[in-house]
Amino acid sequence: MTPVTISSLATIIFAAIIHASFQLSVSVLTLLSGHSIGKKTAQRKIFRMSNSFVFGVSTITLLLISSISYFLSLFIHHATSAEQLVAAVSSGMMFGLGIAIWAFYFRRQPGTSLWLPRNFAEYLNKRTKKTKNSIESFALGIISVIAEIIFIIAPIIAASLAIITLPNPFLQIISIAIYVIVSALPLFVVIVLIGSGRSISNLQRWREDHKRFLQFASGGSLLILAAFLFVDRVIGVISYGGNLW
Repeated sequence: MTPVTISSLATIIFAAIIHASFQLSVSVLTLLSGHSIGKKTAQRKIFRMSNSFVFGVSTITLLLISSISYFLSLFIHHATSAEQLVAAVSSGMMFGLGIAIWAFYFRRQPGTSLWLPRNFAEYLNKRTKKTKNSIESFALGIISVIAEIIFIIAPIIAASLAIITLPNPFLQIISIAIYVIVSALPLFVVIVLIGSGRSISNLQRWREDHKRFLQFASGGSLLILAAFLFVDRVIGVISYGGNLW
C-alpha cells in the first residue's frame, strides 16, 4: 500500500469512530427497546424491531456516504485545485462542529438529554411509543440519522474525501462498507446487551455517567481529524506542488 492509501484508510476508520460516538440513534434505540419491554412485547419481536432500526440507520448512512463520495469525485475531477478547497472547507466545518459539540451537544441538566429542540425530542419519544413493527422501526432509524445530520455530515465528508483517493473501485466499496459497519457498532452493542438481559436503566445510567467523556471525545476527535485533514490534504498538496488525490 502507498502512504496515501494508508492515510485514506486511517481517515475513513477514524471518521467512522467519530460518527459512532454520536448518541441520537443510540438514544432512540434504547427508547424503542424500553417502550417495547414496558408493553411486554415478545423478546423475539423486540430483537426484530431493533435489527430493523439498525438496518434503517445503516441504509441511510450508506446512501449518504455513497452519494457524497460520488458528487465530490465529480466536483474534484472537473475543477482546478478543487481538492484543496474542499479539504479546507471540510476542515473548517469540522473544527466549528467540534467546538459546538463541546459547548452544547449534551444538555447541562441531569440525564442524557441531547441538543435537540424539546418539541422534536418529544416527537421522537412519542414515535418510539407508537412503533409496533419492523417497517416503522426501519423508518425511525432513518429519522434518527437525518435528525443529527448537522453533526454526522462532518465525518461523512472527511471519509468521502478519503474514499475517492483510493486507487480502485473495489477498495472504495470495501471502505464504504467498513465505514457503515463501524459507525453502527454501538447500536449492535446495545442490541446484544439488551438481548443478554441487561436492563435499559443500567445502560442509561452508564451513558449518563460517561456523557461528558463522550462529549469531550467526540468534539476533540473532530478537531484532531480537522487538523489532520488540513495538513495532509491542503498543506501537503501545496507543499508538493501537485495532486495527492
